[in-house]
Amino acid sequence: MLEWQDNGIILSVRGHGETGGIASILTCNHGRAMGYVYGATSTKKRGVLEPGNLVSVHWKAKSHDQLGTFTLELEKSLAAEVMENPIKLTAMQSACALADKTLPEREKHTSVYEGTKALMASFGTDIWTPTYIYWELGLLREIGFALNLSKCVVTSTTENLIYVSPKSGCAVSGEAGEIYKEKLLSLPPFLRGEEGFEDGDILDGLKLTGHFLLHRVFSQSNSNLPEPRLRLEEKIKDAVFSG
Repeated sequence: MLEWQDNGIILSVRGHGETGGIASILTCNHGRAMGYVYGATSTKKRGVLEPGNLVSVHWKAKSHDQLGTFTLELEKSLAAEVMENPIKLTAMQSACALADKTLPEREKHTSVYEGTKALMASFGTDIWTPTYIYWELGLLREIGFALNLSKCVVTSTTENLIYVSPKSGCAVSGEAGEIYKEKLLSLPPFLRGEEGFEDGDILDGLKLTGHFLLHRVFSQSNSNLPEPRLRLEEKIKDAVFSG
């Protein structure tokens, strides 16, 4: 019998059989792991299996190639903490869906686990929106698609970086990008190290990371961004134009 114990974050769960479910969990030391949960449809288990919740995990199986089973204990119900805030709830669901869809199974990604915990903790602060953008940038870097926002790809200057090339993922200065600005992505001030941010900056940040998530990751499997991620951008866009 193979088994291990770890801490994790619920990413998703889908029904299996009449009462069971298959959970996908981002763990600290075992990467994104999947396992069968008995009684997943019960009221008690549904509360534990909400995406974003922190859990202690016990996994066991007869062999490595088996799905295995989870025994879970709730450590912290983060989903309940943001339930009354639709945008925060959507952001939590978006992060969980992105991690679930992009991280290979059983491949250790401790930085994503720790970054996701930090993101969840930020929902209690007023800087959670830029933290979310940084989380997506970190996810891109972790799966091999890091953006270079430190200097202009054309001139190598580190000054006045206000654009990003949608092809290279590198920053472009205002001067170098002027004639191509309609084709370039905006680099929001907070990603340039400037203090403060507005809703419009967050929308620009989501468009930036969303472009590379879509074209470098999800398009490879002919799929779109996860539905919660699409909803998150729409909610931020509504906040920008209604404000």
